[in-house]
Amino acid sequence: MKLRGAGLVLRALTRRDRHEWDSLRRRNQAWLAPWESQDPTGEDRAVTFGHYVRAQAQAARDQVGFGWVITQGGPMIGHITLSHIAWGAIRSATVGYWVTHERAGQDIAPRAVALVTDYAFFDLGLHRVEVNIRPDNYASLRVVEKLGFREEGLRERYIFIDGDWRDHRSFALVAEETGSLVQKFWPDSD
Repeated sequence: MKLRGAGLVLRALTRRDRHEWDSLRRRNQAWLAPWESQDPTGEDRAVTFGHYVRAQAQAARDQVGFGWVITQGGPMIGHITLSHIAWGAIRSATVGYWVTHERAGQDIAPRAVALVTDYAFFDLGLHRVEVNIRPDNYASLRVVEKLGFREEGLRERYIFIDGDWRDHRSFALVAEETGSLVQKFWPDSD
């Protein structure tokens, strides 16, 4: 499934993407290390690319999570997920994202988060979207500030990152708080 808007094209990762994905991840390894979650047991390090692609596809079919490569119609410039989707009375999900260091600061992350948040609210019918950010990740803090996410507080020792359990600040929007973020901030985009 593809999402288009705010000058971006988000598409599912496929097995054909392996070499480009591996190259992008290698170039950004040091850039992502302070922010990227890990399994504290080390088990996720053994996951193959093919397994990762299949797991994302299955999560999308089950409507419990979606992952997209961020592009502007060409090469990959990042990745974004809508995960931990809860249905029923909660109807919520969490957004996680990263953008290559070569394109950081170029408004890519806010556009991708806006596009995925709009998808969550208007296509899936979710009620709440959450973003959790390490307190020292100033670039990501600017993303949620720009988009108007409301801060909900600190989650102490919330996610295992870079060898330890790290605190995160939680931000959220609920559907009735906002209209389309893409239309609000990028009304003239495709």
